[in-house]
Formats: sequence, C-alpha cells, structure tokens
Amino acid sequence: MGLMAYSSTRSCLVCVIVGVLVIVSYANNLYNDVEITWGDGRAKLLNNGELLTLSLDKASGSGFQSKNEYLFGKIDMQIKLVAGNSAGTVTAYYLSSQGATHDEIDFEFLGNLSGDPYILHTNVFSQGKGNREQQFYLWFDPTADFHTYSILWNPQRIIFSVDGTPIREFKNLESSLGVAFPKNQPMRIYSSLWNADDWATRGGLVKTDWSRAPFTASYRNFNANACVVSSGSNSCSTSTSTSTSSSSSSSSSSSPTSANKAWLTQELDTTSIERMRWVQRNYMIYNYCTDAKRFPQGLPPECTI
Repeated sequence: MGLMAYSSTRSCLVCVIVGVLVIVSYANNLYNDVEITWGDGRAKLLNNGELLTLSLDKASGSGFQSKNEYLFGKIDMQIKLVAGNSAGTVTAYYLSSQGATHDEIDFEFLGNLSGDPYILHTNVFSQGKGNREQQFYLWFDPTADFHTYSILWNPQRIIFSVDGTPIREFKNLESSLGVAFPKNQPMRIYSSLWNADDWATRGGLVKTDWSRAPFTASYRNFNANACVVSSGSNSCSTSTSTSTSSSSSSSSSSSPTSANKAWLTQELDTTSIERMRWVQRNYMIYNYCTDAKRFPQGLPPECTI
C-alpha cells in the first residue's frame, strides 16, 4: 500500500437484490456497514454503532472492513487520527480487491512527533501495479476533531477529497494512453491502525514510543452511495441498478431521483479544480509525476496530462 512497499434495519434503505448491483446509501449505524476483522478486542464499536475505534499497542494493531463489496461509488468516512506523539503509526483507510492483480485506492495517514504534521499519503493500484503516490500535509489538525475523507470512484475518474475539498484526481486514460484503471474488480473498504516505524516517520528514523500506547483512531458517519456487488456481478450498469437516496436516523428518506446517481458521471467543475490546485500548490509534498530520478526511463504516461 505505502510508498516503501507495498442498529437497526432502518439504516439500510434497500436490501441487496441477489444477482444484480444495487445503488445503495447507508445511514450512520456502523453495525450495518462494517465488521471488525482483527485486533483481539482492540477495535470497538461504541454508542450503539455510531462510533468505531481502532487501537494499537506493542502487541498488536487492529482493523475492520466493510460488509459489502463495491464497484464504483462515493465513499465517505469521518476520522479523528491518533493524537500526540503518533510517530511510527499508520492509520490506513482504503478500497481494495484481493489477489496479485488487485486494485486499490489508498488514504494512509503517517504519524509524526508531537507538533509535526501528519503526512496524508495517497496511491492508486491497477492490476497489482501502484507506484502512483502523492503526499500532502493537511491544513488543519486532523487529531483535534473528526474530518471527512472521501473517495469518489466512477468509470471516468477517482477523486480524493478532504472535507469536500478535492486534493487529487486520477483519470481513466486507458483508451487514450493505455494506463490501467480500476474498473472491473469489486473492492471492500478496509481500515487499520498498525505499527510501521521501520519506514513511516522520516524513513524509519523515528520509532514508536510505546510508553504512549495505546494509540487510538476514531471513526463515525460512514456513508456509501455506491454499487454493491452481489453474486459475482462485476459491472455497475445503471440499467440494472436501483437508486436510493441517503438518509440519517434523524431524517426521512426521499424518492429515488437522478441526483442520487450523479456520482456515476461526476467530474470536477471549475471551482473544484481551483480548490484542488490550491491544495496541491500549498500542501503537496511529494508527487510521483515529478520524480524523474525514480523513473529514469521516463515518467508514467498519465503524467503528461
């Protein structure tokens, strides 16, 4: 993944119809959306499913995954990162399929010494090939409160956003440049909090201070306006999908409208492009498309756009 390698039924607005893809949105009860996969009790669902926490100590980290697989969607999660001296820790939040030729869309948050900024690491894998890293500082303290981290993934593009501000776009350039794009493999959401002090902070120079353990990251308000894959279906066709609108426990659902499927063709407008350029000018600290030393035979073809 990284640069160095690698409750209740009211929350479900529509049930998955076996054998087809269903565009679905969920409210904020995490019991319906995710399952804890590892950590031996270090991951916890709290407040009747409104909050999930992951913890890391010297013995183990922890993690969870979504119950559903998705093929295209708009995925949002609010996360509050490990506070204080988080050096050596990594909080990963990503979409991924399985296998040697997997697809993956990554947010990774690399911890740092108290007072130094987190590094937000992004990457896109297609057919098992990554090496498309961009890294950013954030323009706020991501440990002081929850912030929304979003992945928009449709057949034309992938957009990474923070609190609604786009920070990165990866376009589908398969037909024009032959660049592989994630489009056929359904992916789950995964998240984990783990120790990576061999590389995460200053290339491994700063190690995890275990006297400050346990380290904890918190999650809430998961929302997947997405196509859910069922019974092996592997494409997201609006002609075979049923749209629903999102709701929360405090609001009523509305009738399906074309707006609920807008993400399938969504692109950045002029204002959003300017906001993304502002982030990249002021907060981007690494871009694989400018790393000529890493690609002595020439930059990847998408970097020419």
